[in-house]
Amino acid sequence: MLKIKDSVDLKELEKFGFKKFPDGYFKKVYLANADDDKVYYRIDNNRIIKITRLDGELDNTIYDLIQAGLVEKVE
Repeated sequence: MLKIKDSVDLKELEKFGFKKFPDGYFKKVYLANADDDKVYYRIDNNRIIKITRLDGELDNTIYDLIQAGLVEKVE
């Protein structure tokens, strides 16, 4: 499972298109050329990353977070 590192200020997620909600951060991505192709990213208050994909490919959001050094793998 992937998690945002404890040392990261969660406001950093806003630079990647995430919006703050009471139960964490959320991002919805509409993929090109398809009305039903959506990817939902949720980072809960425990910093766990949850991805829901609806009939489409993943975009680069997770890759971008990893490249920025914000993500770690946890059991």
